Amino acid sequence: MRTTNRRDFLSVAAGASTVLATSYWLSSPATAATPSPAAEPFKISLAQWSLHKPLFAKEIDNLDFAKVAKERFGIEAVEYVNQFFKDKAKDAKYLEEMKKRTSDLGVTNVLIMIDGEGGLGNSDPAKRTTAVENHYKWVDAAKYLGCHSIRVNAETDKPYEEGSKLAADGLRRLSEYAKPLGINVIVENHGGLSSDGKWLSETIRATGMDNCGTLPDFGNFYEYDRYQGVTDLMPLAKAVSAKSYDFDDAGNETKIDFAKMMKIVLDAGYHGWVGIEYEGSKLSPDDGIKATKKLLERLRDASAGK
Repeated sequence: MRTTNRRDFLSVAAGASTVLATSYWLSSPATAATPSPAAEPFKISLAQWSLHKPLFAKEIDNLDFAKVAKERFGIEAVEYVNQFFKDKAKDAKYLEEMKKRTSDLGVTNVLIMIDGEGGLGNSDPAKRTTAVENHYKWVDAAKYLGCHSIRVNAETDKPYEEGSKLAADGLRRLSEYAKPLGINVIVENHGGLSSDGKWLSETIRATGMDNCGTLPDFGNFYEYDRYQGVTDLMPLAKAVSAKSYDFDDAGNETKIDFAKMMKIVLDAGYHGWVGIEYEGSKLSPDDGIKATKKLLERLRDASAGK
């Protein structure tokens, strides 16, 4: 997988629904980023991008994503992509309906992936500030929905060292806004300098914020070794994206050594959500999700000694 009022997004709707929404937003703690490892080494969630083709084709509605995840795939935790409800971040009634549907199903809202809100490392101070503030509404929405994080992009228009300083500034300011709400700001290796594991880990550390972390994606490394990249990012990880493309007859991913990747993940002491993000073309979205889930379950059982 691509200036708001700071605290008033729930005031856009009037009446009882707004009162209900506001009450929840102010009182509900954020979902923990790392579930207890006592029962199993990691938990499996579904990234909405896995279904981007049927979502863009209007074959699936965003409001039905949680139902599809649970009833079609047996997955009870979901990771949203803001592209599929781009104009709803401050729509209290819509968010209330999202929350109600997931709650009724017993589905956990894990995070929201944010794209298209500007470069957090833009060299123009005004544009960088606008980008930071554009993300506020998504922090608020994530808090209301019970997510633990928003995933953002460390986009910058400057080279390595200067770009790192600029991105760290934008990420720090956004993390300062998110911290009192109990929301993490996490960055995926998602193209440009962010697909350099060393650069991204250095940039995150430079923010000085403990609620700013990474979302290592197995697939988004280009001129950087993917296994080294995940190793670089795992000490700061608050979520993991299990990117998959294709599978052999034995059920193994053909482009990425999942066993090696999951060993890196678990050796880092991570026991949180691992999100399925199928992005292949040979299998249908449904079959790709099922194949990825089956592989992760096999590796999870092996790690647990079952």
